[in-house]
Amino acid sequence: MHDSTRVYLYILVMAGVTYLIRMLPLTLIRREIRNTYIRSFLYYVPYVTLSVMTFPAILHATSTVRSGAAALVVAIVLAWQKRSLFQVSLSACTAVFLLELILT
Repeated sequence: MHDSTRVYLYILVMAGVTYLIRMLPLTLIRREIRNTYIRSFLYYVPYVTLSVMTFPAILHATSTVRSGAAALVVAIVLAWQKRSLFQVSLSACTAVFLLELILT
């Protein structure tokens, strides 16, 4: 089997698996989900997925993990105080800039 054929086979299998994962719930579950546990689980899945993907990127986007963690703390504190997204992001970037200036 040639390398190019193998690549196309991998892409085809990946597309099939992805399609099945999206299609099966739509075809198997036809009525409204009434179980409160499952409903609350499905409600929080997007938030948890976004958090799990974003958290490591925040820590490793800078040259040191400490500056990324400090920016995360600054962003959480300002967001908790209901500051605007612009203020939160600008403050987090400033925290990273100052810490990287001091640490390196």
